Amino acid sequence: MIRNVVGSVLALAGATAAVRSPFRAWYDGRHGRDYALGDLFTGITGDKAGVLGSILLPFLLAALLTLVGVVLRSRLLVALAGIVVLGFTILWMVRVGQAEGGLTVGGDGTGLGDGVGFAFGGGVLLLLGALVMSGRTRAHRVDGEPHHQHPPLGGPPRDDTPADPRRHPQASTPYAATQTYDVPTWDPDRENPPPRQ
Repeated sequence: MIRNVVGSVLALAGATAAVRSPFRAWYDGRHGRDYALGDLFTGITGDKAGVLGSILLPFLLAALLTLVGVVLRSRLLVALAGIVVLGFTILWMVRVGQAEGGLTVGGDGTGLGDGVGFAFGGGVLLLLGALVMSGRTRAHRVDGEPHHQHPPLGGPPRDDTPADPRRHPQASTPYAATQTYDVPTWDPDRENPPPRQ
């Protein structure tokens, strides 16, 4: 329970940082929301993109995956959100490195801005949250028997164990008794009971 709470807090913090990152400077003083999503695949241009066609879109998708993963306590969904955030951030850094011939981090408006740091840190927090979460707990029966909600359609299970002649005397066996014995009976009209043999 505590692991799920801590993992959920880490995941939500990571998703918040990832969604906030496009509203910060990404490169050369420009915000991430100004760069088109297609620039990640075709090369960085100076064209300004719409908000939903920008780098913000995959981070919104990752935030949605995180929310669903936290509600369902799904480690897989939270980890997938972290991979999406880190994947797009690293792809962005590779594209900038190819366009500029190298990566620089600058505080004077040149180089990678703090938005990239927010995105990278958010992706790491999402993966950490997925690792910390314990996920859903499954109920196990104490006696180890499977739990059936409905009785089986074919009736009770068939007993395939071989018959034991000692347990089933009516079973036909090669050494079954063939001799009969006379058992004396006691007649209450007689004074003396019959002698025992």
